[in-house]
Order: sequence, then C-alpha cells, then structure tokens
Amino acid sequence: MSKKIASIVGVRPNFVKLAALNELLSEKYEHIIVHTGQHYDFELSKIFFECLELPSPSYNLEVGSGTHGYQLGEMIKRLERVLTKEKPELVIVYGDCNSTLAGALTAVKLHMKIAHVEAGYRSYDKTMPEEINRILTDHVSDLLFAPTRTAVNNLNKENVQGAIYLTGDVMVDMLVKYKDAAEEKSKILVRLGIDPKSYILITFHRENNVEVKERLTNIVKALTKIKHYKLVFPIHPRTKKALQTTRLYNKLKYNKNLIIIPPLNYLDFIKLENNALKIITDSGGVQKEAYVLGVPCITLRNTTEVIETVKEGLNILTDVDINKILNAVENFNPKTDNSRKALGEGNAAFKIAQVINDFF
Repeated sequence: MSKKIASIVGVRPNFVKLAALNELLSEKYEHIIVHTGQHYDFELSKIFFECLELPSPSYNLEVGSGTHGYQLGEMIKRLERVLTKEKPELVIVYGDCNSTLAGALTAVKLHMKIAHVEAGYRSYDKTMPEEINRILTDHVSDLLFAPTRTAVNNLNKENVQGAIYLTGDVMVDMLVKYKDAAEEKSKILVRLGIDPKSYILITFHRENNVEVKERLTNIVKALTKIKHYKLVFPIHPRTKKALQTTRLYNKLKYNKNLIIIPPLNYLDFIKLENNALKIITDSGGVQKEAYVLGVPCITLRNTTEVIETVKEGLNILTDVDINKILNAVENFNPKTDNSRKALGEGNAAFKIAQVINDFF
C-alpha cells in the first residue's frame, strides 16, 4: 500500500505552491489535500483550483475569516480530527499563512513528520503575522525546503532541528510552466481595454497596510497622485472592506485612471504582471513573480523576506512614504538583463519530490 501524504493549504499562494507538487506526489503516494477554508471567497479559492487543474480538496474545513486566535484555534481543532482519522506519514505545509502554522502545530502535537515548502524566508519584522508563522513552522518541521541560499543561512543561524535542503522556489516552477499559457489564453488586457506596458499593476493586502488607517491613507494618497499611467488594481476582499470602512474607497473608485477589478485567477494575474510597466505591491509572492518576469517592483514595506530581489536591483522598498512611492514610479527603471536565478531555475518541485522519496 502506498504511503499517505497530507497537504494543508488555505490561501491562494498555497494553492499555487501545491499545484507545483501535486502531480509528482500523486504519482507515488496517496495524496490528501486539506483546505482549511482560510480563503473562502470563490475568486480566492475554487477558481484557483480550477485554473491550476488541482483536484477538489479531500476536506474543506470552512474555517473562514476571523481574528488570528479564532482562525488558529478553529483550524487546529478541525485539522486534529482529520489528521487523527487519516494518519498520514508526512504532513506538508506551504508558505507562511495561518493555515501553515495551524497545520504544523497540529501535526507536531500528533507526533507526525512535517515538511515545510518555502522554509527560511525572513523579513525580521515581527509585526508581520507571516513572520511569526514562518519562524514557528520552521522550528517544528522535519524537512525544510529552502528556496534561496539566504533562506538556508537563516535556518542555520537559528539552529533549526530539521534537515535543510536548498531547492529553489516552487513559484518559479509555476511561472515557467504557465507564463506562455497565460500570454496565449488570458484575454484580461482586451477585457480591460489596455495595452501592454501602458499600466502599473497595484496589489496590497498586508494587515499593517490595510488595518492601520494612517498607512492606508498614505497609500491611497500616493495612488491618487499618479497621473501619467493607468493603474490596474485587482482588489483583495480585506483591502476593499478596509477602504470602505475608512471611507477611502470612493477616492480610488472615482479616480479616472485607476481601474478597480475583482480578484483574478492565476493565468489572468500572471498576464497582468508580465505586461505591466511596473508593479506596486506589499505581497511577498508578487515580489518574487515580478523578479522572475523582470518587471520593476515597488514594495510598500520597509523590509522583505525576498531580499535577493532588492540586492539584484529589481525591487525597491518605499514603505508607505508618499514621496518615495511617487519617485519610484517616475524614476525606478532598473535594467532587467541579468540572469535572475536567485530563486531557482524552475525545478524546485522535482528536487522536493526527490527528497520526499528518499525520506520514505
């Protein structure tokens, strides 16, 4: 009988990372997908499974949104029931969301082996919930799949107990696999009536950017002062809610050169990223994708876990300083002709699968 592996996911970036590995794992093992329901909107969840050709989850725990304490508590309770029933030989967690930490804590308490895909990223900013999730998950994991040399160094400095493997980042695998398909199949530019390299793509949803009114106000002020470019803004539900609560939403909505659209599937989003003149974001995943695609990235944070993108000159950290953001929009024009291999070469999933095979 084949060994059993459980993958625990909960948010869009998790689904992308899972998609990189799913086929390789399902060939050899009984692979159970457990969706915590952390992202429960159709646009944020089911549409991604369809677009990435992932099978429906074996379990959907339907935890939904809430405070960190509520989410973690409910996830652990519900995951414990599933893992106790299924008894997987390995539990895989992905990235740095609450589902990641809940999966790791549940598994370690049940004395199950844990693999962490995307281990060792550090922003060294503990006000970010993701940073806490990353650190705690890494310290209870048995197999740590580090995407970069910096991530390996971070794990060694912290003396983690698990085995560390430099694999590259699975998000690069997905970009390599889907970039051409996105260019060919996605009609997002036609639907929006925009030309390639004529617009700036905007995404922001980090807790301290949307929940702190002063920071959110600064971002909105900066965006309304950008006059020379079209701005395309696929809006995250959390961001939309915060903008409406603070009555800032209309300032963006009635801005003639800003197009607000619902969250997108993976192919549409990759197409928008690849054809953007620049990207303004606070997302770690988007910083990585911009780097691989060679699109200049302006990051609304003062630290980043993907430090290679800054060191190689394709990413600039402006925090929410209005002048710095506007200056970067006008003047940040890095050359993109270097090799951009710091996050791997698109074979991370293969390396991870090999380690798992050896592990068994």
